[in-house]
Amino acid sequence: MAHVQVTIAGRSYRMACGDGEEAHLAGLAAGLDGKIMEMRGAFGEIGDMRLHVMAALTIADELSEAKRRAETLEAEIVALKAVAAAGAQRTESSERQLAEALTRSAERIERIARRLAAPGSRAA
Repeated sequence: MAHVQVTIAGRSYRMACGDGEEAHLAGLAAGLDGKIMEMRGAFGEIGDMRLHVMAALTIADELSEAKRRAETLEAEIVALKAVAAAGAQRTESSERQLAEALTRSAERIERIARRLAAPGSRAA
């Protein structure tokens, strides 16, 4: 198991993480530190614990909103896939009808050509 030293709100913490996850954990810590600094800039010195809780709640709210947007997008993807499938079925049906019409037309042309080529026809 790997360890990484992070600094949040001026305090250093030694954190354990999975091998190869050190940079990710350091980035998360930096993001939390930045959010705390942002809150400190907006609200002043209102106490470390309160700033940490406000930062955590703000991040939790952002995560909740991102999850909601992801669910909305997933629902839109499902709806678009249904529309695409319906369009594909309509296309397939149209292609089948067109093929049948072409086959009928070709058969009719062949019948007319045989009649015209038959002995005793006026065109021969």
